[in-house]
Amino acid sequence: MHTSTPMTAFWRLSLVTVLAVYLLIFVGGVVRASGSGMGCPDWPTCFGRLIPPTQESELPSDYHERYVGYGDTTFNPLKTWTEYLNRLLGASIGLFILGTLLRSLPLRKRDPVIFRLALLTFILVGFQGWLGSRVVASELKPTLISAHMIVALIIVSLLIFMTTRARRASTHPLDIRGLPKVWHRVIAIALLMTLVQVSMGTQIREAVDGITNQSFITERSIWREHFPIIFYIHRSFSSIILMTNLWLVYHLLRSLGQGHPLRKPAMALASLVIIAILTGVSLDRLGFPAMVQPFHLLLANLIFGAQFFLWLSTRHARKISLKERSETL
Repeated sequence: MHTSTPMTAFWRLSLVTVLAVYLLIFVGGVVRASGSGMGCPDWPTCFGRLIPPTQESELPSDYHERYVGYGDTTFNPLKTWTEYLNRLLGASIGLFILGTLLRSLPLRKRDPVIFRLALLTFILVGFQGWLGSRVVASELKPTLISAHMIVALIIVSLLIFMTTRARRASTHPLDIRGLPKVWHRVIAIALLMTLVQVSMGTQIREAVDGITNQSFITERSIWREHFPIIFYIHRSFSSIILMTNLWLVYHLLRSLGQGHPLRKPAMALASLVIIAILTGVSLDRLGFPAMVQPFHLLLANLIFGAQFFLWLSTRHARKISLKERSETL
């Protein structure tokens, strides 16, 4: 099927934007795990500068007094530049999102849904930037951090939706007639389960913040002793998530022929779930190593993205199949 240049251009840019947002989610996880969230105590500047210093001698001698009320203002170049690079990447994502909005303008008549969602995503990115400033102003209040992550998940979901929708214009309808009828219902449940699991994960992270900030327990190896009951629910629930996703992948691989476009995303989903559980086990058994946390967060978001893509693709294919069947009757 012939694809118009505007649709192809939009699809390519939206795909790159999706990947960039996942990179930002990972970097945000690194910022949090390394304790660099207050590396820049003010916003949008960093220690009052557009480009932060590399050593404390470059700051005014009274900089501690200037930032009273901003938490620990001790200058740490590694934490400062980690947070600063996170902000730069966030600003770059804003430009990518603006680009997708501009690329969607020629599609307003052909596919107005894409344009409307691109506009909504652009608005959400602006809100996300404001929310990020509130996170800094609140000195990393856990509930605001969780809200910041949830908005990021909504943004990436909208981008995946637009990317998948744009790709349909250049691909033939998928044949999914071999899938069990209940498969579509199960993947919808799997999506909901992932959201619940991610929500519990953010609550555990908030509990960690409470342990370190209120109880002043900084030794990672004993955090587990102070976790709420939701930690054990989160850990056990991963087994149900694993079995559910393996069931979905098994039926995809069994029912769809070799070379089917959904086989690779299905295998990717299974791999992501298994690796995510392994990182979760390492967090539990190895005293919550800091650098494992951002990978665990990224994997959870990638799992949701893979499920969402498969749900969108099969849902569209099912609609086409039902439409063709009704036309032949």
